[in-house]
Amino acid sequence: MKPTLTLPTALLLAPLAVCHAAELTLTSPLDYAVMQRSRPGKGWVRIAGELSEGVAGADVSIEARLVGEQQETEWLRAGGSVSGRKVSGTVEAPAGGWYKLEVRVSRGGKEAALGTVAHVGIGEVFVIAGQSNSANHGEERQTTKSRRVAAFDGKEWRIADDPQPGASGGGGSFAPAFADAVVENENVPVGIIACGIGATSVREWLPKGATFPNPPTLVSRVEQLPTGQWTSKGEAYEAFIARMKSAGLQGFRAVLWHQGESDANQKDATRTLPGKLYREYLKKIIRESRRAIGWNAPWFVAQASYHAPGDEGSDDIRAGQASLWKDGIALEGPDSDALKGKLRERDGSGVHFSDEGLRVHAAKWAEKVLPWLHAQ
Repeated sequence: MKPTLTLPTALLLAPLAVCHAAELTLTSPLDYAVMQRSRPGKGWVRIAGELSEGVAGADVSIEARLVGEQQETEWLRAGGSVSGRKVSGTVEAPAGGWYKLEVRVSRGGKEAALGTVAHVGIGEVFVIAGQSNSANHGEERQTTKSRRVAAFDGKEWRIADDPQPGASGGGGSFAPAFADAVVENENVPVGIIACGIGATSVREWLPKGATFPNPPTLVSRVEQLPTGQWTSKGEAYEAFIARMKSAGLQGFRAVLWHQGESDANQKDATRTLPGKLYREYLKKIIRESRRAIGWNAPWFVAQASYHAPGDEGSDDIRAGQASLWKDGIALEGPDSDALKGKLRERDGSGVHFSDEGLRVHAAKWAEKVLPWLHAQ
């Protein structure tokens, strides 16, 4: 007869202990997201995510920490809530990055769920808009040297090598080199939200329904009214507003506006825009866009009216652009009309910038933006 094996009565009666933690999938921030600093050394991180199963109770808390190559924070209590499987909150954290973000949900002082995002930055974010020289129409694609610059296309972030997502064209831009200059001076990551559209007149960027007496050279974004006046369809403006809103309230530092070539010295003189009207229309875009996004975003406006050798600028358009600085509506951007010769494409014969020209253009933007940024 085989011997009978018996377990102690206490073990038979004791329930089996099961170690189980819910999974937390974070939907905000996204990987490589850059959050705008709210003050020199700090910024707010918005946290959102979903648990694989609900974690309920009065003693549920959300905490976060940032882990970098040279520093890591303690666990920071996040203001927010857990509702069913939804997790939302905000936490103020030190500027810098790239960091790995860790978020944990605890119940009764014990971790119930943990989620991570591999790359998060807290630094400076810029919106870049206008026409081709604000977009990807330069002669050579540029790359970020610091690798601490990311670009947002409205759905996801990525390292900001050209072409910049959200802007027209497939070539180079001034964004990588400009952002690298900010990284070097401020020692924080930089985010770029680009939305420039090649060959656009300021008239095409007006809100829907805004009217003007003469059409731009390209008319796909405008239409003529029975009265004979012309009106904007609002397509570029609405896309622009959506891009700015994607950063959140006060979620970027400034708009960098580079546009004017398609309003200056058009081959058909009836399509040229007087400088006073340029000022009026850009002023309207600035003021209406601030109202639409709910805060007074700073704008830098460049001097931009160059076409080619022999047509190197419009005093009228330049005066309209400069008047916006003088009246405090916008801040002074670079004089890109001064960049000529080998700094332009096709050995100096084109309107777009050469490989060297893009880097010089970026440096000119940095010369205007960095002193202002230091004062903020």
